[in-house]
Amino acid sequence: MSAADRKTGTRREPADVPAAKTSAWSRWFGSSHAVKPGMLNRLYSLPSIIIGLLFTLGPIGVIIAFSFMSRPDMGGGVVFRFSTDAYEKLLFRHDFFGNRSFDARYLQVFGTSLWQALLTTVICVALAFPIALWMSMKSAKIQQILVLLVTIPFWTNLLVRTYAWMLILNENGPINWALRLLGIGSQQMLYTSFASVIGLIYTFLPFAILPMYSALSGFDFRLVEAAYDLGAHKLTVMRRVIFRAAMPGVMSGIALCFIPAFGSYVQPVLLGGGRVLMVGNLIASQFAEARNWPFGAALSTVILAVTLLGALVASVLGGRASRKAGE
Repeated sequence: MSAADRKTGTRREPADVPAAKTSAWSRWFGSSHAVKPGMLNRLYSLPSIIIGLLFTLGPIGVIIAFSFMSRPDMGGGVVFRFSTDAYEKLLFRHDFFGNRSFDARYLQVFGTSLWQALLTTVICVALAFPIALWMSMKSAKIQQILVLLVTIPFWTNLLVRTYAWMLILNENGPINWALRLLGIGSQQMLYTSFASVIGLIYTFLPFAILPMYSALSGFDFRLVEAAYDLGAHKLTVMRRVIFRAAMPGVMSGIALCFIPAFGSYVQPVLLGGGRVLMVGNLIASQFAEARNWPFGAALSTVILAVTLLGALVASVLGGRASRKAGE
């Protein structure tokens, strides 16, 4: 380094070292910094990325493609001929003479699915928030035990748990036995919308508790004491301090409950007895009994669009809630 370079603080690279040329391949899979000894280049992750895309986007692409295919004259499957009949069937029907008229039957199925998913989500969030708050106020050892208790239902298959609710809600189950003991008499609970919602709430309640607990587990409760010292009331502390800190977990819980509940299949079939027709049941019937694969694929594509929209809204609102909680 020359005296002029030392005075200005600049450093000249050797003239024989060429400038690094970055290609598109290196920008995507190359490392932005020198790879340390013992570390692998990003290029080695390429097989995992391909397999992940194949098993995630691959089936989705097949379903979307099937929704724009034609139905064969006999049997199931699809005919590789572009058609939008499956999407038209969602809103219109044709009579024997080819006249088209508006048909709201499938919209009613979507409405039923939306209503049950919203009801399930609201009840799960309302029940999960006080449980998560109570768990976060316990000692670290007790919190570990409580989290274990919340996750115990995941140790058993969903079908087994749903059949257990069928035994609980049937005419000779413990609930009706207690009602008869009180002189109220037996009530028809199984194979109703009530039973379907109960099954959905039981299934997705842990998915609402865990993210809220995760958001509140690191909460500094000295902020609550400071709010009380400043004259805040209990509702004000709950709304502006505790609930604001838990809002990221609340948004995650809403997404984790609403999205799978909207397309649920097991609970409406087993607990609802098929009387509660939801989108999941309708899709299964189109692929099985009706053998109308394009229409079933179109229903699946609509569910995918709704869930992606819900996930996007939850992500945006959750990000805003996280920033506000950080403030």
